[in-house]
Amino acid sequence: MRSSELHAQARRVAGIGLAALAATVLAAAPAAAQSTAGNRTGQAVATAVCAACHGEDGNSAVPMFPKIAGLQESYLVKQLRDFKSGRRKSDVMAPVVADLKPEDMQPLAAYYSHLSLKPEVPGERRTTDLGKLIYFDGNEETGVPACVGCHQPAGAGHLLYPRIGGQHAVYVKQQLKNFASGERTNDANRFMRVVAQRMSDEEMDAVAAYLAGLGR
Repeated sequence: MRSSELHAQARRVAGIGLAALAATVLAAAPAAAQSTAGNRTGQAVATAVCAACHGEDGNSAVPMFPKIAGLQESYLVKQLRDFKSGRRKSDVMAPVVADLKPEDMQPLAAYYSHLSLKPEVPGERRTTDLGKLIYFDGNEETGVPACVGCHQPAGAGHLLYPRIGGQHAVYVKQQLKNFASGERTNDANRFMRVVAQRMSDEEMDAVAAYLAGLGR
């Protein structure tokens, strides 16, 4: 796939493809975020199941565990469903979602989506400058598209494109490596796998370092 084709695909995924995928997820999920009779509330599930790894406020203290505060509700629901179905592999998350009730996913996602993500301290200037360049301009020589097209200027994301601004650099780098190796395969139309495979290790480090400080 040529660079121009990859950029065109990014625009398509960000437009019609995203709308269709989002509609599917949102249509399948209940609109109400509040608990109903027989269901635990999102906060109760978060406290009992998620807080140990992701922190009480959704801002994990361990860099390998992602911050999930402020992530899009639709994105969180999709990831939970993908973990439960096995589409997204994780030795840590698999046993957690195995006991998670389907009716708990929407309230849980709604709860975390309304919490505030706390950004990290920015990395070294030289590294973050390169990361900013890749994020906004990509790398035309190697066919890496700009990240901003899907994840927005401040890394806030949109619908099924996750908020990545302020995320742990270690976690972002690991997910890029997982996409590149094919270990993670729950991206739409293989898009992130193609992008990550074209990124150098230095570019991954730089983008991750740049994103960590966004939102400060």
